[in-house]
Amino acid sequence: MRQEQAGVAFQTTELVNEVYLKLVDSSRVRWNGRTHFFAISAQLMRRILVDFARSRRYAKRGGEAIRVTFEKALEAPGVGAPDWTALDDALNALEALDARKSQMVELRFFGGLSVEETAEVLQVSPDTIQRDWRFAVS
Repeated sequence: MRQEQAGVAFQTTELVNEVYLKLVDSSRVRWNGRTHFFAISAQLMRRILVDFARSRRYAKRGGEAIRVTFEKALEAPGVGAPDWTALDDALNALEALDARKSQMVELRFFGGLSVEETAEVLQVSPDTIQRDWRFAVS
């Protein structure tokens, strides 16, 4: 969120508020622990950010998004704001190849989960998560 231009996108607190409102509506969810909560939260953050980016792109005249690689979307802070729609497209393409790898990126990138927490959610070893991460960003 710190990479977004001021006044153009969500503030971090606004994003957390949106996620909270969606989580409150999900009274039928059976939480299986902290990592399950973070997994659902990461998925909601991805959806909210991508929906917002798409609506902003469509609102502009001739607002076609510039396509970037997955690596470009993950560049260091201060380099520029991520293209949320391009990141979503890359995750959807990765999901077509391997759904677990796509979910792993979603958990780590949007949810901020560590390698160990991600391994716990996906029920694989931390070494598998590290291999999957190297594959996903290459």
